[in-house]
Amino acid sequence: MSSPYEILGVAPTASLDEIKSAYRRLARKLHPDLNPGDKSGEERFKDVGNAYRLLSDPDKRARFDAGQIDADGAERPQPRYYRDYADAEPSGHYANDSGFADFADGDDPFAELLRRQARARANRRGQDLHYRLPIAFAESIEAGTKRLTMPDGSTIDVTIPAGVVDGQILRLKGKGAPGAGQGGPGDALVEIEVVADPRFSRDGDDLTLELPVSLTEAVLGDRIRVATPTGEATMTIPPGSNSGTVLRLKGMGAPRRGGGRGDQYVRLTIVLPKGGDPELTKFVSDWSAGKAFNPRGEAKA
Repeated sequence: MSSPYEILGVAPTASLDEIKSAYRRLARKLHPDLNPGDKSGEERFKDVGNAYRLLSDPDKRARFDAGQIDADGAERPQPRYYRDYADAEPSGHYANDSGFADFADGDDPFAELLRRQARARANRRGQDLHYRLPIAFAESIEAGTKRLTMPDGSTIDVTIPAGVVDGQILRLKGKGAPGAGQGGPGDALVEIEVVADPRFSRDGDDLTLELPVSLTEAVLGDRIRVATPTGEATMTIPPGSNSGTVLRLKGMGAPRRGGGRGDQYVRLTIVLPKGGDPELTKFVSDWSAGKAFNPRGEAKA
C-alpha cells in the first residue's frame, strides 16, 4: 500500500500548505464529476481524499509517522485489549468532508462543486427501506388492505391492488427513513410474497383448479359448487365427462390491468370410492362383458 505522502506526491517533511496545494491540484484533475466514466480516476480520487484527511489532521499525521496507524487510519496491530478499541474513531475513505471546508470558499469551479456537494449532503433524501409482506393467494386476487409491522413496532396499512403477483414491489412514498434538512424521507419498498394455495395454479390472469368428481357425476352430469379463491361458484358437469376434461368459469380468474378478468379453468379427475364397491364392481363387469370399447385404441393381448 502506498503511503499518503506518495499518493499526494509530497515529501514526509511537507508543510500543511504544501499538502493542501497538492490535494487541491489532484482533486481538480481526478474529481469524478469532472471525469464521468473514469473508474480508475475515481479510485485514485478516493485514495487522494483519504491521504489528505490523514495528513491534514496533525494528530493523525503524527500517529502515522510514529507507526501507530496505517494509511487508512486504522490501528496497527499491538498487544492491547479489545476494550481499548471500543471508542476508536471509525476509518474509511468517506467518513466526512470536514477537512475540505476551507476549499469551498473560493470563486473557481472546483470550489462551487464542493459547495454543491455540501448542500446536497445537508438536504439528503432519506434512504428507501425494504420489506417483505406475505399475503394469502385469495388476497392476491382481490384488492384489500394488509397491515405491515415496522422494526420499531409502528405499523403501515398497505393497499394490496387486485391481481398482484408474487415478487411484485409496492412503493409507499414517504414511508422510508427520514432525510436530512429539506431532503424529505425515502420510500418503503414492499415486496409481496404470495403464499401458494395447493388447490390453484396461476398462469397470467387465468387460474386452474383440479377438481375430483364421482363416477356418477361424470357419467350422468350434475350441477356442483366449485371453489374459487374468493368463494364458490356453480358449474355444470356435462354427462359423459372424462378425467382430464377442462371446463371454464368465464371471468372468475385474476383481474386484468386493462380491465376485466381472466378465467378459471376446472380440470376434472374421476375418483372411485376408497376400498372398492362390490355393487359397482359387478355392474362394470356385467356392463363390459362382450363390449369391445378400448379407450387406448389398441388391440387386446
